[in-house]
Amino acid sequence: MGSNEQPLESTRQRLDKWLFFARMAKSRSLAQSYIQSGKVKVNGVGIRQPSHLVKAGDRLDIGFERMDKVLVVKSEGERRGPYEEARLLYDDRTPPREPSDRFSPLEQAIRQPGSGRPTKKERRAIDKFLSDSDGSKE
Repeated sequence: MGSNEQPLESTRQRLDKWLFFARMAKSRSLAQSYIQSGKVKVNGVGIRQPSHLVKAGDRLDIGFERMDKVLVVKSEGERRGPYEEARLLYDDRTPPREPSDRFSPLEQAIRQPGSGRPTKKERRAIDKFLSDSDGSKE
């Protein structure tokens, strides 16, 4: 009977450890705070215990600040490795984001040439153009 319990024990892992090993949280304590704040659901049920055990096939709904993730646990983690290794622990079922009318931060930072306040390069070109059209050689 003792030999039957060992494989069962190795197929389950604490939720906070799994989130840390899968690189969903930067630290285990941060993973614990995500779980305790109710941002993580296992198979549709809100979990607030970091010690909750997850197994292969469990569906995790994680609500991060900027995005929501839907993950299916493929296997347990043994260590926090590189992204390529962590990616093997889950199957990402996150639905694609719908196109938004809002601009991303990168699109907001890029302005169209000629719109808004001129850059230093554009000001020099304007100054050169105006000084050439006056006929003065300053």
